[in-house]
Amino acid sequence: MFLVFGLTVCFRTMGEGTFHCPSCGGDRRYRRRRGKRWVTLFFLPVVPLRGLGEAVECRSCRTRFNVSVLRQPTAAAMAAALPAAMRAACCLVLKAGDPADAQARIRSVDAVVGYGEEAYTSDELAEDLHLPEAFHREEIARAGAHLAVEAKEWFLTQVVRVALADGPLSEGERRELRRVAESLGMSAAHALGVILVAEGATR
Repeated sequence: MFLVFGLTVCFRTMGEGTFHCPSCGGDRRYRRRRGKRWVTLFFLPVVPLRGLGEAVECRSCRTRFNVSVLRQPTAAAMAAALPAAMRAACCLVLKAGDPADAQARIRSVDAVVGYGEEAYTSDELAEDLHLPEAFHREEIARAGAHLAVEAKEWFLTQVVRVALADGPLSEGERRELRRVAESLGMSAAHALGVILVAEGATR
């Protein structure tokens, strides 16, 4: 009798979820799978060999990726992170200036609505102003970690416009704008340039 030996790779699903698939270019369901090589006898796996590590498999296009792909935010996560970051930034600059100023509050609400949170209201802004500073900075950093340079510049420009709503920038507002830029991951020189351009555009 002939014995038919061979090698094969078997995968076991370790978990599932949603990720941003680089191949599809959008949010897709995935399977996190662990592979192991086996010796086969008559095409059946009988002897396990070394493990091959884990991979993330897109359930739509079936492409496999390194598990590091899961560090990238989904489009849905970014859609939520951007208005949250703008809410946080507006609160910080408002508190650095005149948080009771009606024009600054209106511009803050408009900025958040412009970033996708269409139902945001002045009442919610009032509640946000009571949240801890550390929470606001974390929200800004979370969004900034995944924004392109141009997107960071545009974000900071909108925050400068909020700070200018109650009049010329105070030293406290300038200091806070630089800290917002730092949380976004911008250098001090880069931030200064954006602030000066935005400030000049309103004159």
